[in-house]
Amino acid sequence: MELDFRKSPQVLADIVDAMGAGVFTVDARGRFVAWNEGAERITGYRADEVIGRPCTLLEGPNCKGFGKLAELLDADQPPVGICGQECKVQSKDGRELYIHGNVRLVYDQHGAVAGAVGTFLDMTSFVEAHEKIALLEQQVYGGGLGEMIGKSEAMQEVFRRIQLAADSDVTVLITGESGTGKELAARAVHTQSERRGAPFLAINCSAIPEALLESELFGHAKGSFTGAHADKQGLFEAAGGGTLFLDEIGEVSTAIQVKLLRVLQEREVRRVGESRTRKVDVRLVTATNKNLKQLVAEGKIREDFFYRIHVFAIHMPPLRQRREDIPLLTDHFLNELCRSKGRAVDGVARDALKLLLDYEWPGNVRQLRNAIEHACVTVSGDRISYLDLPPEIRDPHGSHLPDVAGDLDQEERAERDRIIGALRQTGGNRTKAAELLGVSRVTLWKKIGKYAIEVPT
Repeated sequence: MELDFRKSPQVLADIVDAMGAGVFTVDARGRFVAWNEGAERITGYRADEVIGRPCTLLEGPNCKGFGKLAELLDADQPPVGICGQECKVQSKDGRELYIHGNVRLVYDQHGAVAGAVGTFLDMTSFVEAHEKIALLEQQVYGGGLGEMIGKSEAMQEVFRRIQLAADSDVTVLITGESGTGKELAARAVHTQSERRGAPFLAINCSAIPEALLESELFGHAKGSFTGAHADKQGLFEAAGGGTLFLDEIGEVSTAIQVKLLRVLQEREVRRVGESRTRKVDVRLVTATNKNLKQLVAEGKIREDFFYRIHVFAIHMPPLRQRREDIPLLTDHFLNELCRSKGRAVDGVARDALKLLLDYEWPGNVRQLRNAIEHACVTVSGDRISYLDLPPEIRDPHGSHLPDVAGDLDQEERAERDRIIGALRQTGGNRTKAAELLGVSRVTLWKKIGKYAIEVPT
């Protein structure tokens, strides 16, 4: 018997029909051309019911899967190679099916997209069982402190040290890369301490010029400098009984360091333009993403100041060192950014979650939040998919930001500069930047894409 499927198309057809997986082909317009028996068994649709019809046939009100295939066929730059994706589709009897599919685009002799060939497996029972296990794990092992979330060993150590700091009145230094949640840790120290009923005030030392920073911290007397039209209370006084958080402490000048040393040693401040001192009762928490010991060696940080703020240290680990926390953080951000705003998003597809788990996250938790916010804007079904994630997550080594600045007219260039300024001012927070610019989040997303803006993280 001749069983070489390369010589006999009928043998190949019999093999394809005998497979447990669904196998199909579509033309360049996304209409089904072939549909094997495995696809019939999984979806309930016979071949004669789908052939010639658009691939969006399997799209239900909460399902999104084959519609993405139509988007791939229409893309300006279609992907090269196999594109794998988990998605939901609707069976003929109305059931929602979780499938995992692989699609390869087919090109004609001129290099134009001629269609696609794909396979898919029914993953419904596996996904439902996995979700039940994940829910049980979250109920048993889910952890957090205040607004901070994490069950990893690294975060459990952070929580332990926060509680130790909260149980005392020690000066705290929080270290870690940008976006790791240093201000959240400072707030947790405050809210877990006996000072929780008093103010928690925060200031970014790198965002304020030195002359203004002195006034902000210590206050000033009326007439002490141009523009000082009235006496002003500084943050040390305003935070009386509570906690003052100084972020980017490595950016302050040596002159300010001397004044901060006096506050820490004498527990008193002197307003700019005054000779008398005022007693203050404040716990100081500082933070930096720099190596302070190196800055001491370079003469940028006074050694006595370093040891005065480095009494008790808490190090915030980068997200790449606590990957097991990514599912918890993702679900938290989905609640905050999608579900709380009425978007019916159940979760994240496994292929998208794998991308989130594998990505290096140079912007840490802040960047993850921004990625989920992007997905909440673009998602059209009830699960975040691979294609809903930002381009830099899907293709971390690709050139997804073309240089368009040179092609803009004067008005467009000015608008681009305003957007960049707003994003910098808000630390990459797109929601706050949109509010600052007076536009909707969706409009801001479109402008970011139009002007190829690299969002700070």
